[in-house]
Amino acid sequence: MMKEQHVENATFYGLGIAPKILEILEKMKITVPTPIQQKAIPVAIEGKDLIGVAQTGTGKTLAFTIPIIQRFSASRGRCLVLTPTRELALQVDETFSKLAPAFSIRTAVVIGGSSMEPQIAALRRNPRVIIATPGRLLDHIERRTVVLGDIDTLVLDEADRMLDMGFLPDIKKILKIMPGQRQTMLFSATIPDEILKIAGAYMKLPIHVEVAPSGTTADNIIQELFIVQRSTKKQLLSKILENACGPILIFSRTKRGAAEIKRFIKEKGHSAAEIHSDRTLGQRKEALEGFKAGRYKILVATDIASRGIDVTGIELVVNYDLPEDAEQYVHRIGRTARAGHAGKAISFATPEQGKDVINIEKFIKTQLAIREHPDLPGEKFILGYVPKDKPSYRPRPGQGYRFGSGSSSRPGSSRPFNRHKGR
Repeated sequence: MMKEQHVENATFYGLGIAPKILEILEKMKITVPTPIQQKAIPVAIEGKDLIGVAQTGTGKTLAFTIPIIQRFSASRGRCLVLTPTRELALQVDETFSKLAPAFSIRTAVVIGGSSMEPQIAALRRNPRVIIATPGRLLDHIERRTVVLGDIDTLVLDEADRMLDMGFLPDIKKILKIMPGQRQTMLFSATIPDEILKIAGAYMKLPIHVEVAPSGTTADNIIQELFIVQRSTKKQLLSKILENACGPILIFSRTKRGAAEIKRFIKEKGHSAAEIHSDRTLGQRKEALEGFKAGRYKILVATDIASRGIDVTGIELVVNYDLPEDAEQYVHRIGRTARAGHAGKAISFATPEQGKDVINIEKFIKTQLAIREHPDLPGEKFILGYVPKDKPSYRPRPGQGYRFGSGSSSRPGSSRPFNRHKGR
């Protein structure tokens, strides 16, 4: 396994990249490779199978785009890039569009939520790079409007998220009809066991490039946790938004919740948009583009759309609802502090969600800082209770609050969580 090493004055020179591509990167003012680009690009240019592990926002897309363009500029070949969401597919295509035209390499995006006819027309133009979501690609395979027999390069982008979303059966169907002789590159923020099984079954001696251990979050993210009753979440959110200046991304666990949050913050006078699976592709594109352009200060999203939100400069990520699993927490907060910028992530947890908080803390190997909003002095919730086997235990200063709201509540009136239990 290749581990991350800090290299002073790193540049793209010396990575085996062709001069013409280096010129394009310079014009784009991209001069310093990220660690994953530094490690992955030379391996990928050589045509070897690769597993790339890095945090979100570290440049994984360019890490496979550059080698593909370089190899295709010198020889015939075709590539398939599979992504979990429509937004991420469009984001990957946007990255390819910065390099591919200079080498007369056409791309086609094959995703759900849009008409089949334009996609069929694009596929008939024999694109050398197909960027697709698994479900829509299978639709085209069944219609025989796409042929994968000559694909010699496969990229599984955000592979862990594709597994989370239940795409493993679709991915296996696609892999079975693809040529065995190909280069396969798998990029992910985390490496669950299922991904290792895919690597063992469908990849040839892949080189593992890991620039951060699974579960690692960026150093420049301030992470805070508020223990709050569900009925008080909106009030706390309103107070937090009053003090935030830059772009804000809010995560809801459900589509209905995302819509309700958006309505609430718009009533408070903030410009906001929502993005989730119930929105059409056009609505999702308009929301994301509006957020990037600054027309919307706040974007409310569910996890299904989170991987396509690649916006530099997001000041704050708010987990209005905790995610269903700890890995998703890393992906969510990775939307801020991208490309070396600083950022902040605030999470709301109800007193009953102690197990969820403990799982997150174990996964990221960091204890979240408990905060109390100064404008909500009546809301104080206990962080932990005294375990029976540790009668001498007392919460650390600043981390032990009464459970309940106001003076009428008392410790033990409901089961608070104990972050020390099971440690």
